[in-house]
Amino acid sequence: MNERPVVIGVAGGTGSGKTTVTRSIIQQFSDKTLLMLEQDFYYKDQSHLPFEERLKTNYDHPLAFDNDLLIEHIEKLLNHESIEKPVYDYKLHTRSEEIVPVESKEVIILEGIMVLEDARLRDLMDIKVFVDTDADIRIIRRLLRDIKERGRTIDSVIEQYVNVVRPMHLQFIEPTKRYADIIIPEGGQNHVAIDLLSTKIQRILDEKGHSDDN
Repeated sequence: MNERPVVIGVAGGTGSGKTTVTRSIIQQFSDKTLLMLEQDFYYKDQSHLPFEERLKTNYDHPLAFDNDLLIEHIEKLLNHESIEKPVYDYKLHTRSEEIVPVESKEVIILEGIMVLEDARLRDLMDIKVFVDTDADIRIIRRLLRDIKERGRTIDSVIEQYVNVVRPMHLQFIEPTKRYADIIIPEGGQNHVAIDLLSTKIQRILDEKGHSDDN
C-alpha cells in the first residue's frame, strides 16, 4: 500500500461531542481502515517539574500540548510506519511510562480541542471538521463527566470552567471554526452530518482504490 492515508481533523470545545462524532464514524468502517488519534494523549511531559507546579497546568491552552511529537507521529503514520502513542496520567499530571503501539491505517482521525489551532497540523489534514455545540450543553456535559469520572466537586468544575475553560475556548478554540471544511452542529446527535461525512470518507477511499471490508 503506497497511497498516503487520509487525515481528518475533528475539533470543538469541551463537551461538544467530538469523541461521539468520531466514534460514530469509526463504527461505519472496519478496524483495518480507520484509526483514531486523540490529541489528549499528547499533553507535554512534566516529569521534570515538582508536583505542585504540575497542578498549575492549564490544559485548555495550546502550549499544554506536545504538538511537535504529535506531528512527528502523524508524519510517520502517513509513511505507513507504526508509532508508540504516549499515555497521559491525569492523577500525576504528567506523561505515563506506558505507551500504546499504533499501526498506520487508511484513514486517520485526529480528534481534540486544539487540532485546528496549529497551522502545521492543519496542513497535514485532508478534511477539517468543527463540532459546534451550544455552551450551556457543553458545560452540563463537562460537569457530569468530571463529577462521575474524575471525582470533582460541582464547585470546582464550575470555577475552572468560568476562570479557565471558557476564556480559553473563546480565545483559542472558537476562532478555529473558520478553518473548518465542515461544521457539525449539536455533535453526536447530528446523524445526518455524521452520515454525510462517512459517505465523503468512503468516496475518498473508493477514489484511492480501497474498499472497506465492513
